[in-house]
Amino acid sequence: MSHYPEELQYSETHEWALKINDINIVTVGITDYLQQQLGEVEAVELPEVGLKIIAGDDVCVLESVKVTAEIISPLSGKIVAVNEDLEDSPGLVNIDPYQDGWLFKLELKDPVEYDELMDVSAYQELLAELKED
Repeated sequence: MSHYPEELQYSETHEWALKINDINIVTVGITDYLQQQLGEVEAVELPEVGLKIIAGDDVCVLESVKVTAEIISPLSGKIVAVNEDLEDSPGLVNIDPYQDGWLFKLELKDPVEYDELMDVSAYQELLAELKED
């Protein structure tokens, strides 16, 4: 069964974001829904630290047994860290997409973007609509 932590914000393209306290650093990963759709992740191509991105940019690539997926940044800013553990253990994205399987951290350009992402109930409504289709 999928779970979606309440403290996260979610995008329509199935990425999650978590802002710690009031600093403008946000951790980004993919949702449990997306990792299930991808299947077993075999390789991860992470962005470069220092890269400036705009919300909607393709920022990294996940290769699975089923597909190669471009992961879109839900927010604008500058990459300040990447999860280097994924280079040796890409399956962490499947095992624990919300903790050990995070993808990158960015310094927000506009904190309002974070607040405009979906909360958990809005994201669950989106998933319910997808199941109906």
